[in-house]
Amino acid sequence: MSPQKSASKEDTATRHYRTIWISDVHLGTRGCKADFLLDFLKNTESETLYLVGDIIDGWRLRRTWYWPQAHNDVVQKLLRKARKGTRVLFVPGNHDEFARDYAQLSFGDVEVQTQAIHITADGKRLLVMHGDAFDGVIKYARWLAHLGDGAYTFALWANHWLNVVRRRLGLAYWSLSAYLKHKVKNAVQYIDNYEQTMADEARKQGVDGVVCGHIHHAECREMSGIIYCNDGDWVESCTALVEHMDGRLEILHWLEENKLELFPHLQPQFAPEIPATPVNKDMECVYSSSRMRGTLKSMVSSVLSML
Repeated sequence: MSPQKSASKEDTATRHYRTIWISDVHLGTRGCKADFLLDFLKNTESETLYLVGDIIDGWRLRRTWYWPQAHNDVVQKLLRKARKGTRVLFVPGNHDEFARDYAQLSFGDVEVQTQAIHITADGKRLLVMHGDAFDGVIKYARWLAHLGDGAYTFALWANHWLNVVRRRLGLAYWSLSAYLKHKVKNAVQYIDNYEQTMADEARKQGVDGVVCGHIHHAECREMSGIIYCNDGDWVESCTALVEHMDGRLEILHWLEENKLELFPHLQPQFAPEIPATPVNKDMECVYSSSRMRGTLKSMVSSVLSML
């Protein structure tokens, strides 16, 4: 399944950024939106690219091997960017924690670090880390994390078939799991606690802000003087955090902004054209004026051969 853009919209020129952050791709799972990520990588360039953890889902691959061509294409594209001069830094997460044993090493020109400090064009120092170390479930109840991973996989499965039906009806993509995150009280409180904990860690380390992933909830805002950014994921929202040449930070919603179709082969000829989602000017990042709503087959082979 390859993403297709609306016929009424011409392909845009490559977007250039100073820095791009992506995380929670979960290559090796059926929920990974590899085709959309590949489209993103093909149409964006940056001086630095951060892979902020859970790029490969080692938990899932240990149970069931799933690695279609699209996942391999993403890996090759990342490695190609590194070869062509983009500085690519891989900060492993809990799902690809095997790579943490190789911190400070490089694989195919990709640097592996447990965390990093990024300095923006306007001099802000940002702590870059996946964030699972500050998740109480991961830290103190690992068995519960694996149980939750199974439940989340089921939610993604249900989400897929729900959107197959929606697509047949000519309706836009809708994320069930993202909806539940916003509506379930405990999930909302979990997100709030996580964000505050990450901001506190940034303050503790004496930096101006933090960029993380882990909870699949993209955000960019200021919290009591600390810049908190979460670049989201590529299983639900297809989001990335970018730094413009002047240091501004922005969340990109690739699926929405480029009108990519999840199930182009199911598009009925009589389906009405889906209007573009209007931009809510109130939802903008306090710091960057754009607040949001809301590797690795060759690398894996190299790592596994060393285990």
